Amino acid sequence: MNIAAAPALNHEHDTHAGPPRGLGRWLLTTNHKDIGTLYLLFSLLMFFIGGSFALVIRAELFQPGLQIVNPYFFNQLTTLHALVMIFGAVMPAFVGLANWQIPLMIGAPDMALPRMNNWSFWILPFAFALLLSTLFLPGGGPAGGWTLYPPLALQTGQAFPFVILAIHMMGVSSIMGAINVIATILNLRAPGMTLMRMPLFVWTWLITAFLLIAVMPVLAGTVTMLLTDKFFGTSFFNAAGGGDPVMFQHIFWFFGHPEVYIMILPGFGIISTIIPTFARKPLFGYASMVYATASIAFLSFIVWGHHMFTVGMPLAGELFFMYTTMLIAVPTGVKVFNWISTMWRGSMTFETPMLFAIAFVVLFSIGGFSGLMLAIAPADFQYQDTYFVVAHFHYVLVPGAVFSIMAGVYYWLPKWTGHMINEKLGRLHFWLSVVGVNVLFFPQHFLGLAGMPRRIPDYALQFTEFNMISSIGAFLFGFSQLLFLYNVIQTIRGGEPATDQVWEGAQGLEWTLPSPVPYHTFATAPVVE
Repeated sequence: MNIAAAPALNHEHDTHAGPPRGLGRWLLTTNHKDIGTLYLLFSLLMFFIGGSFALVIRAELFQPGLQIVNPYFFNQLTTLHALVMIFGAVMPAFVGLANWQIPLMIGAPDMALPRMNNWSFWILPFAFALLLSTLFLPGGGPAGGWTLYPPLALQTGQAFPFVILAIHMMGVSSIMGAINVIATILNLRAPGMTLMRMPLFVWTWLITAFLLIAVMPVLAGTVTMLLTDKFFGTSFFNAAGGGDPVMFQHIFWFFGHPEVYIMILPGFGIISTIIPTFARKPLFGYASMVYATASIAFLSFIVWGHHMFTVGMPLAGELFFMYTTMLIAVPTGVKVFNWISTMWRGSMTFETPMLFAIAFVVLFSIGGFSGLMLAIAPADFQYQDTYFVVAHFHYVLVPGAVFSIMAGVYYWLPKWTGHMINEKLGRLHFWLSVVGVNVLFFPQHFLGLAGMPRRIPDYALQFTEFNMISSIGAFLFGFSQLLFLYNVIQTIRGGEPATDQVWEGAQGLEWTLPSPVPYHTFATAPVVE
């Protein structure tokens, strides 16, 4: 049976009634493609909301002094920008791509738990409505930074319990999505689809799902402890009551560092799918890519202390976290080497998805190198809490997570819609984005090395020029995303019919790819006899 041609499996409606139409279709759907679409559209909306917060931040920082917002509102914006981008834009986008592609890639009829799939999505709009509504409560939204460090986070007013509840809802959604991914991959693979024959995107998501299940309860626990400190008289993090505010940092970053890899590993899978297609060669070192991904996931649990070198950690602790952080660069380096080796002497063409994939490899590597600088404990005392850290993690997450999501959308959208994207518009979007993102974040390295602290709405005069350049880059990058939005809408509504076109070069390689069934961009879904 050809899965792509099969009617959508809808478990809650009998065959006589037919599937619901209109709004009911989207509210009640248990079809993995519909739910994937809902996740991606929701993610796009959150991307623009979180981005608008960032643009207000950069407008304020265009010159010294206080121009647009007061310092407390500035802190609210930095907190909400991070929460919206991480839990609202990046993670739901990857879950949407997983919903669309994993069943197609492994020859499954649908996700293993379709009703839970529906529920895990519909929790999200309510969670973010709750989170964003805190801006309009007396006292305003959360202003403790995205890390919610006590005692600062405990100064948040009436919004605090709403923020904690919203975080719990996001966590529940993430855990249910992860359970669904694991159940689908382990139970619904087509005959002959062994684990070591799965496409890399499926592997990266399987490992990411285990990370999610391991760390989301840690976040839930620590924010609940914050809640009881504020409202129930406990002293987990209150030094006056015998608690320790640094303990919060330990618990938070035990969640926070694997979370960074949750946001990047599915991106590795997307890039590992795109580069072999446009290089017209099988992926170099498939097995080593799987083992590298698993190694990164394991090591991500034992590096959390590198966020905390300046808290007064014992020297042995600093050395341990310094060496483990450097060690995690090794499997990441293996991946970069394999992507470059895949491109080496390939018959490469440079369509929009490939451009984003190459930019990912180059710019993510810059983020990796600045991460190694931050791993050096004595040097980190200089870099800690400066704009160098901001530059580092944005080089990892914007050209890393965001570019890989865009690459995946450009790559698979013709398969989903039957229409080709507007290639000229896609390339224009790419070049504006890649210039904008470098103009935005590269000067922040220099600001940080010169000592400009992060999370401040005002700064000393000597930092003015680099901040101006950075803000111009922010608006260039931000407004160029409107081209992406326009291109996606145009492709969904119509356009050139999708053909094999450049992807046909991969067809001759199907038998050499690590998959027992033909799978590439415009092939039909795997065929199950």
